[in-house]
Amino acid sequence: MAEGKIIQGPIIHCVDPYSLTVIQNGFVIVDDEGKATNNTRSTARFQIAAVGDAADLHTAKKKFNFAREDLITLGKTQLLLPGLIDTHIHAPQYPNAGLGYDKPLLEWLDNYTYKLEKQYRDQELCKRVFDAVVRKTLDHGTTTACYFGSLFRDSTLVLASSVTRYGQRAFVGKINMTKLAPEDYIETAEKSIEDTLEFVKEVKDIGNPLIQPIITPRFALSVDMELMKKLGAIAKEQNLHIQTHISENKDEVKMVRELYDNKSYADVYNEANLLTPKTVLAHGIYLSEDEMNLLSKTGTSISHCPESNVNLGSGICDVRKLKNHGITLGLGTDVAGGASPSIITAMRSAISASTNLSFADENSKPLTYIDVFYLATLGGAKALALDDQIGNFQVGKSFDAIIVDLDVKSSSADYLSTDLTPQELLQNFC
Repeated sequence: MAEGKIIQGPIIHCVDPYSLTVIQNGFVIVDDEGKATNNTRSTARFQIAAVGDAADLHTAKKKFNFAREDLITLGKTQLLLPGLIDTHIHAPQYPNAGLGYDKPLLEWLDNYTYKLEKQYRDQELCKRVFDAVVRKTLDHGTTTACYFGSLFRDSTLVLASSVTRYGQRAFVGKINMTKLAPEDYIETAEKSIEDTLEFVKEVKDIGNPLIQPIITPRFALSVDMELMKKLGAIAKEQNLHIQTHISENKDEVKMVRELYDNKSYADVYNEANLLTPKTVLAHGIYLSEDEMNLLSKTGTSISHCPESNVNLGSGICDVRKLKNHGITLGLGTDVAGGASPSIITAMRSAISASTNLSFADENSKPLTYIDVFYLATLGGAKALALDDQIGNFQVGKSFDAIIVDLDVKSSSADYLSTDLTPQELLQNFC
């Protein structure tokens, strides 16, 4: 007989975009064997079997006849939330967090990023850094991350091993880069395709359903059209996700137009068949109306990276404009452009950036804590095309969750209130 787990207490998640569902005193029943719901959307052992108000818990339990039940009862300063989702993070750059923010993007890449990333031929460095970044993101509540690895296949496979070891859900991508980088940190187009195919196979051979390979051309300036088309074909043939960057920096956007016969950034990716419902593009600060319409039409998502956008002087992304064009959005830390590996910090940065944007445009409405909580949970799941599995507590999905306690002695903040509602606790958290 199956075993179950019951979590009872304040529960907050997003059932619909940009809105909260709050259960003041609720329950989630988790089927440890993943069989109680007969739902094929999730292959995980730990599936959500029932959700509701605590007053209905006794009746709900009778439906499952678990051999054993573990009950976790939350305290008045605790919340059950969906696991947080980082839709854009560069694992090899973690040692550089906080460095080089006096440089714009392309100079920063040359002076800091490539110099660090090419050191990842060293397997010991790989293990030390990748273990650290996976542990640290988990410490901050990130249960799902979309990682850029390095140029090197073996190095990026170490990242996949670190993710496996610590139990995080992740996409892991070996970077494709044939130009616009140091000579000892580029590859030939042939080697790029060969290593990508081998890396995809190696990640699949790990046999961990929580980890997926992801096609990862660094950006349109790092590869040519022929290589991008081949990568798009691999993604289509193997039903893989795709990640890259778009319209982060004005100079970068100008260079893309000059390189690709005055085509827009989005048109370049579209010609290469890289815009799909399984594609997430980081940044998107300077997208034109036509580009936004194209991303919406193709189902391509944007990872909003507010901290790195400011740190590197790139600009401020108008999230509401993207949203109004029907583009799916998630949040990214973009370490090491972002100094913090915490999506909690990214939530706060998103609110600050949108508020600053509103100072210059009276018609611009700042994001709220509800908006950024959605982006960090269900929005992120949608951006990564995982919303059939995670992102909220709908029955049949995997139980991917965190318990947040606002009254912990070792915390950097003090809980001094006595009567906050769950929604107010969430505001403290965000």
